[in-house]
Amino acid sequence: MNVSFKICSMFRAALVIAALYVVPVKAESVNLWISSFQDKAYYEKMVEQYRAKVDQEFSANIQAFGFREMPDKLAIAIKTGTNPPDIVQLDEVLFGSYLAGEVPFVDVAERVKKAELDKGIVPQRLKLFAQGDAIYGIPQSLSAMVLYYRTDLFKEHGIAPEDIATWDDFADKGRELAKKNQALIALDPTYFEILLRQKGSDWFDRTGKMFPSESEAESVMDWLYSLNDEGIGLIPERASIFDPVFFSSMVNYGEVLTIIGADWYGLDMIQQFSPELKGKWGVMPLPAWKDRFGVPGRRTSTFAGQGLLIYKNSKKVDAAWKFIEWVMKDNEANVERFLGGNSFPAYQPAWEDERLHQPTEYFNNQKFGDLLSRLAPEVPEVVMHPKRPQAVFLFQENFFSSLMYGQISPKETIRQMRVMLKE
Repeated sequence: MNVSFKICSMFRAALVIAALYVVPVKAESVNLWISSFQDKAYYEKMVEQYRAKVDQEFSANIQAFGFREMPDKLAIAIKTGTNPPDIVQLDEVLFGSYLAGEVPFVDVAERVKKAELDKGIVPQRLKLFAQGDAIYGIPQSLSAMVLYYRTDLFKEHGIAPEDIATWDDFADKGRELAKKNQALIALDPTYFEILLRQKGSDWFDRTGKMFPSESEAESVMDWLYSLNDEGIGLIPERASIFDPVFFSSMVNYGEVLTIIGADWYGLDMIQQFSPELKGKWGVMPLPAWKDRFGVPGRRTSTFAGQGLLIYKNSKKVDAAWKFIEWVMKDNEANVERFLGGNSFPAYQPAWEDERLHQPTEYFNNQKFGDLLSRLAPEVPEVVMHPKRPQAVFLFQENFFSSLMYGQISPKETIRQMRVMLKE
């Protein structure tokens, strides 16, 4: 036999044998940054389900940062290029700050259309992380605002939810309670934006003008001041309904009967910090504002909500997108988001699952999912602007308390905020 032929045959056989023992190289982990520890547990579970259902080679390195901490971490990672995320969970309140220059996220508009997410996600929510025709993020929650109320204390004071159809009704009931030294609502800086948007206005309009309706902005500020001045509302010790101290010092002792909050506020925060009040909380639509003809308007509003975005310089864009598409469309992933105490999904096809419409034991066996799906068409669109994050935090930290105690007028607040944000 020809020696060279014999050597070649032996070499080919060796390659075949070697191929049988090759250990497949596992794909590099996708870096996933989450902005809350509650969501981290959810996404860890989703990665396991994704591996079982879609891609057994998929892996993700999940890190959790605080809501306020995330932008700083992200800025450093982008600037230094050191271990940046492939997928980042960002709150829509903070997203506007990335629109001032080159947006550091992947435009997924074409991918959204191909996946038909544009047909499934509530339209107003899909516009949250968009600029022009570009879409940079996918919202994970409906974030519809409702009024959470103490069912036991409402009964004690002879109040029925149907008695409070408008904010005028609400104020009237509040005045009756104030005479008994009982506050009706806890007051928070976020209420200004929530109530302004419920009226049909916003911080900015599409042209970028701040306070496009000064009269509406002034009326909301005046109304919030009157709630505090008349004893209808109470300002929490640290001026925030998002602080655990608020629950331990006010909520759990029945000092307030109602709180305005999104779906995720009740599913997560109220249940987390007031487990002992299980069955004593209820949910109802927000009371409506009346227009100049006395006609009641929408019964919900919106503020904040998380979305998933892909970092522009990621080397794993396709893998990141496939996971995002799955977690937004998979029925079990959407149901788990609600039942696990996270949020009500923005993906409408998932609403057909009966588990989203079962009585919620914590909320006095009300069908919370039913209420949220009914309110969905009324959820207003949010006008995104590069200075929206600054406006939100400037109002919260510099003006809210002064307004509530009459130390500054609404008109002067608007004037000063315009000057400061222009600078």
